[in-house]
Amino acid sequence: MNDSDSCDKKPAEDASGSLKRSKKKQKKEDAWRPEGPRDPIAMLKSLPESKQQEIQRALHLFSLGPSLPKTLQQAKKYTYRFWETQPVPRLDGAGDSAVTHGPIVAGETSVRKEPFSLPQGFSWDTLDLSSPTVLRELCTLLNENYMEEDDNTIRFDFSLEYLQWALQPPKWLAQWHCGVRVDANNKLVGFIAAIPADVRIYETEKRMVQVKFLCVHKKLRLKRMTPVLIRELARRVNQQGLRQAVYTAGVVLPTPLSSCSSWTRPLNLRKLKEVSYPGLRQDMNLQRAVKFNRLPKVTKTPGLRPMTKEDVAGIHSLLQANLLKFHLSPILSLQEVEHWLLPKENVIDTYVVQGDDGTLTDVVSFYSVSYKVLNHAVHTSLRAAHLLYIASAAANLMDLMEDTLVLAKSKGFDIISALDVMDNKSFLEKLKFSISNSSLHYYLYNWMCPNMSPDKVGLVLPN
Repeated sequence: MNDSDSCDKKPAEDASGSLKRSKKKQKKEDAWRPEGPRDPIAMLKSLPESKQQEIQRALHLFSLGPSLPKTLQQAKKYTYRFWETQPVPRLDGAGDSAVTHGPIVAGETSVRKEPFSLPQGFSWDTLDLSSPTVLRELCTLLNENYMEEDDNTIRFDFSLEYLQWALQPPKWLAQWHCGVRVDANNKLVGFIAAIPADVRIYETEKRMVQVKFLCVHKKLRLKRMTPVLIRELARRVNQQGLRQAVYTAGVVLPTPLSSCSSWTRPLNLRKLKEVSYPGLRQDMNLQRAVKFNRLPKVTKTPGLRPMTKEDVAGIHSLLQANLLKFHLSPILSLQEVEHWLLPKENVIDTYVVQGDDGTLTDVVSFYSVSYKVLNHAVHTSLRAAHLLYIASAAANLMDLMEDTLVLAKSKGFDIISALDVMDNKSFLEKLKFSISNSSLHYYLYNWMCPNMSPDKVGLVLPN
């Protein structure tokens, strides 16, 4: 054996000894570790905050799969296999010329008696929302699966009280609260709801339903459960003699009646910046932005006060007169005005302006939606006010709406949003609302009529 062999052997022996020592050390360390695979949630939480957010965003985007079109241009290239079987206007306008106003399909003589078939292992369940347990189950399903921002920073955090308000107006029907459960463990994994509504479409008054809260568990979205949910709800609605529905969506389906823009106005700008709320203006620093969005400390409209039950009749008259201006609007009963507008803590706020003679001249309302802030070291929640109905006959509209911002801020809301429906466009820019990238599209099921611009829409669907 020559010297070079001897030299080569010594490092090899050193390396071997080092390897044995490191294995022994590793074995000693492993003895202190729990057996079995490590908890992935615990592993995620052990990472730095920035890394957690990065992984969560990636997982969220991966779970989305192919998404529906968000613009009309994208929609025209998309194949809607389910919607092509439904009585809705075609995106290409084919067959629309025969009917100007009226149903696409006339009332059928018979309605299917049996529920539509679900994939094996799943069953229908009519949800009893008077049960706190069932209501909590629905809250969990919606909060974890309904919608969240694409960057996975916030998601809905519905309360039991909010869902009762949104889903149990006068004349609601339990069979229109349609759930899907897993046979093996009874877990709620799908939901769709309808509530009754009288709606004016141009000159036609029609009894129909508003469709709300279509939700399928994220893990089941490849099972094509959404079309079955829609068909089953339509069957249940048809059983009550109703053939039309109104609904909204943030994606383009066949075919939008109107496409509206969402506008937002910061109330707690510092907090919104800290949680990286999407859509904030990036053209000014925080100090300048806070100064730009500063609001008065007190309201200026004389006679402005919270609504009481005694105001129902006066508000009903104000709204009905105002809503006649629009091509799509609700026809509200006294009971519905009381349900939708009478203030409920953390659900709905309504303010009226009372004249010197005691008559009500103006009304403004906004509903509350809470969000859970994800993966943030300081903030866990966010409160948003959404404008509902406004009718102004005497007060200065600009002053009234600025007062609404002041009141919302004083009640702890972080942001206020509004659609450019009704007369909202007249004050949005002047009160420093910013247009967002998202649109909300209005749809009618089994009804044909001309499209309308957002300022002719007088219907807002809390969803």
